[in-house]
Amino acid sequence: MRTLILCLTLSAAAAASAQGPVSLSLKQAMDMAALQSYQVQAGELSAEKARARVKEVLAIGLPQIEATGGLNNYIDVPTSVIPNFFGGPGAPETLEVQFGIPWTVTGAVQLNQLLFDGSYLVGLAATKELKVQSDQQLEQSRADARVQAAKAYMGVLAAREGARLSADGVPVLEKSLKEAEAMVQAGFMENTDSDRLSIALANAKDRARSFAQQERVALAYLRLVLGVPADTPIELTEPLETIVNDADEKALSNTTIDLNGQVDHQLASTAVRLQTMDVRNQNAAYMPKLYGFFNHQRQSFGTDGPIETDWFPATLWGVNLQIPIWSSGMRGNRVKQAKLTLQQTQVNLKATEQRLLAEAEERSEKARAAEESYRTEAANLELSKRIFDRTSIKFTNGLASSFELNQDQSQYLQAQSAYIQRLVDLLLARADLRRSLDLY
Repeated sequence: MRTLILCLTLSAAAAASAQGPVSLSLKQAMDMAALQSYQVQAGELSAEKARARVKEVLAIGLPQIEATGGLNNYIDVPTSVIPNFFGGPGAPETLEVQFGIPWTVTGAVQLNQLLFDGSYLVGLAATKELKVQSDQQLEQSRADARVQAAKAYMGVLAAREGARLSADGVPVLEKSLKEAEAMVQAGFMENTDSDRLSIALANAKDRARSFAQQERVALAYLRLVLGVPADTPIELTEPLETIVNDADEKALSNTTIDLNGQVDHQLASTAVRLQTMDVRNQNAAYMPKLYGFFNHQRQSFGTDGPIETDWFPATLWGVNLQIPIWSSGMRGNRVKQAKLTLQQTQVNLKATEQRLLAEAEERSEKARAAEESYRTEAANLELSKRIFDRTSIKFTNGLASSFELNQDQSQYLQAQSAYIQRLVDLLLARADLRRSLDLY
């Protein structure tokens, strides 16, 4: 079913690429990545392999049937020497006889059945845990794909916002430069003033180009995360303001982590259960093994060709019992190693629990700090913009110098840079916290 959904989604993405841009909200982008990203596709194949492995181990305890056939041709039929039981006076003491004939054809069918093997019973239970583990790893891949898609999506929006802010000041500077050049020609202003404005305008345009380039790079990474062709047009429909002011996102820093629902914790717990079964498996090596078999074969013989007689049947059944007695400590040391590995997985489980708790707490604090820094820089940006706008008006009216305008424009650019950086920090902090809480 998952394979069918994957194929349909890939087909839809290819069709959309051929017809026009793919329109995606943030949730749709995350859902697409969780379904068809290259990482998830690899995880799907691993899960499928695990399901095939379960069936493989199950088949070990089911009847195994095999057929064999053979053709033998003695170029020289073996000769045996036996005592001469028929000898009389003057007869030789031995006779040379041939018990075989040149041609023999054999066909056989054998049924083998495992009757008892402690390791098989443990392995059968372990394969179910392996399937659980592969499913958990797939869910982990999906969660990672979702957070990567979210970061890429928000990275595009942040770069786009930076380009918009940088472009906002360009018309004002262009107007101021045009007026300054006119005043220079009229002799009311020095060339230095217009030169300062030219530098400021070039810096603003360069920043806008830089953010536009960052947006293109972020879009390319988003396509990679989504698992779509590199030339697929993508249209983002989720406004940045909606994401930043989302109430659920703001409440993340006050959310308590649920370890039992965390996929990393589940994987560590599964590893402990698997290793517990390995200890049982190594202990099962001390138990006897019992196998049953049934064999039926037919043979035909010939002197001048392969088949010159009837087919003669032979039927055999039996059981084989293997009882381990002494292994010079090999089995005991295998059990010891398995127990030590079990202790390691138990330590890893505790370490994973503490890591997840500490990580969630750290990222919660980081998200709260990022929220405060973002709000501060947003206010600073608004303030620096008002200052720049007022200075631009004063410059137009001859009440401010080009130096003052250039200085306020530089301050405005710095505020833009700080604002975009705090915006990125906030979005990434929330994404990392959501991943720690396993809410993707």
